[in-house]
Amino acid sequence: MTPRTATLIGLSAILMWSLLAVLTVATGTIPPFQLAAMTFAIGALAAAAGWIVRPGAFRALKQPPLVWAVGVGGLFGYHALYFLALRLAPPAEAGLLNYLWPLLIVLFSGLLPGEGLKPHHIAGALLGLGGTALLFTGNGAAVDPANWAGLAAAFVAAFVWATYSVLSRRLKAVPTDAVAGFCFVTALLAALVHGLMESTVWPDGATQWLAIAALGIGPVGAAFYAWDIGMKRGDIRVLGAASYATPLLSTGFLILAGYARPTATLALAALLIAGGGLLAAKDMLRGRK
Repeated sequence: MTPRTATLIGLSAILMWSLLAVLTVATGTIPPFQLAAMTFAIGALAAAAGWIVRPGAFRALKQPPLVWAVGVGGLFGYHALYFLALRLAPPAEAGLLNYLWPLLIVLFSGLLPGEGLKPHHIAGALLGLGGTALLFTGNGAAVDPANWAGLAAAFVAAFVWATYSVLSRRLKAVPTDAVAGFCFVTALLAALVHGLMESTVWPDGATQWLAIAALGIGPVGAAFYAWDIGMKRGDIRVLGAASYATPLLSTGFLILAGYARPTATLALAALLIAGGGLLAAKDMLRGRK
């Protein structure tokens, strides 16, 4: 697999994650950790189903404790902190701080062996950050000291996801099939937290069940496998900068579904985010390794 192909596969994860908000809205009032447990279980089972024709892939689960710590810590740790942030702070402010992770990925990638940052990588990431900030502040985001605990959780969540993503590159020898095991353990931990903190709410219609299945197969399933391939074999700097398209595309899908409306702020944010992504991807677009 060439780096360009791996990068394109990684970009598909960004597209799938952009459907996360609209599909989550469609699930109704299911508690967040219960939803995480259900969708991560679906994601793990969907991947494991492929082992029927590839029985040797099961051996990918035999990994050292450090690999499991990175995988489960990244998936469960990030989502637990993000859910906590949404409980303790308004979504706009929490989302803004959480979306520091694309910039952190670009910056952390410079610490990897054989990788290096060029000015256009940093400029592209900063343009994306500016577009994301405009996207959220244009919707009325404001900092309130009462929300600091939630904002701190969102900030730490950004570091957790960026660290997990970059460390995936260092663990390049670990097969992507191992992500199924990480998702399964994450589902178990989410179910445990749900049992301790939440009351169970079951879906009350086919639409909600379909939304849950779509979440498990896509944004909370295949997206993590695609991201793993991109981080391990693709251009990590391009993927980091392009990740800023997630909140923009997410807003676009919410508009199409009737949950949001288009604004001039959204259009300007789109220009900044798209421009930043194209700038960071300049080498790939020119056909360079």
